[in-house]
Amino acid sequence: MTAETSQGLSRREALCRSTARLSAAGIAEATGDARFLMLGLLGLETRDLLLDGDTILSVDAAMTLDAALARRLLGEPVARILGAWEFWGLPFRLAPETLVPRPDTEILVEAALAAVPDRNAPLRCLDLGTGSGCILVALLSELPHALGIGVDRSPGALHMAQQNAMANAVDRRAAFMAGDWCDALRAGFDLVVSNPPYIADDLIQDLDRDVRAHDPRAALAGGPDGLTAYRRILEGVRANALLAPGGRLLFEIGYDQADSVRDLARTAGFTDRGLKRDLAGHDRVLIFSLSSGHTDA
Repeated sequence: MTAETSQGLSRREALCRSTARLSAAGIAEATGDARFLMLGLLGLETRDLLLDGDTILSVDAAMTLDAALARRLLGEPVARILGAWEFWGLPFRLAPETLVPRPDTEILVEAALAAVPDRNAPLRCLDLGTGSGCILVALLSELPHALGIGVDRSPGALHMAQQNAMANAVDRRAAFMAGDWCDALRAGFDLVVSNPPYIADDLIQDLDRDVRAHDPRAALAGGPDGLTAYRRILEGVRANALLAPGGRLLFEIGYDQADSVRDLARTAGFTDRGLKRDLAGHDRVLIFSLSSGHTDA
C-alpha cells in the first residue's frame, strides 16, 4: 500500500485494506496487527473505528499508516513499531535492549501475588533482569506499600524501566540499578522474581524471524543448555541471603525446563513450592523457598 492509495480512504476502508495486505503476505495475526497499528499510531480508540469509521484519513495519517505497514511486512513486530506494549493492563514503553512483554509472563506476576499473604504489607521485591520493568511495575501496582528494586546489566533497559515506573506512578517505590544478577545485593527480600534468558544458544536460530531479528539476544540466550542464568541466580540468592524469612523465589521457565530447574534449585538448597502453567497448559513458573536453616512460611 502506498500513501497515494491510502489517501482519501476512510478509517474503515484503511483498516480493511491494511488487513488484506498483511494477510496476503502470510502474517497470521493480520487483523489484530492492522487494528493495533491504526489505534496506536493514529491515536484512535476502538470506538472511533466503530462509530466514526467513515471519517477520511488525513494525508499525514495515511503516510504514517503506510510506513508502519511497510515495516510490518519486513517482519518488524507491531510492538516494536509502536515502541510500546501493554502488560498487566498497564502501558510500557520499549527500547531495543528490552523484550516485548508477553502474556505468558503475567503468570509470573499472578504467582508472585498469590504467594503474598497480605498485599498491604510493606514488602520488599527484587526483579532480576528487569528489562522494561514490566514485572516489577506490575507487582508494585498491586502491592501499595511494597518497595522494589530492578536489576539489569543494560543501561538502556534501566533507563526505560525507570521511565515506565514513572509512567505508571510507582517510581517513588521503585529503584533500578546496574548489576549482574545478584552481585552487590545483600538485603533480604520477600519476593525475588526473574524471567531470565532461558533458550539454549543453539536453539536461537529456530525462533520466529520476528523474535530473532528484533529481540535482544542477551535477553534470550541462556547458555549451552539454557540454564546458565538459573544457576547464577540460585547461587547468588543463597550466598547473599537475598530471601527474607518466608520469602519466595519465582522463575519463569521454558516449557520443558521444570525438572532441570528443580534439580538445580534442590542442589542449591531450595525447596520446591509449586509450579504454575500458562493458558496453553505449558509449565511456566516455578516457586521456591530456602530450605533448612531459614525460617519458612
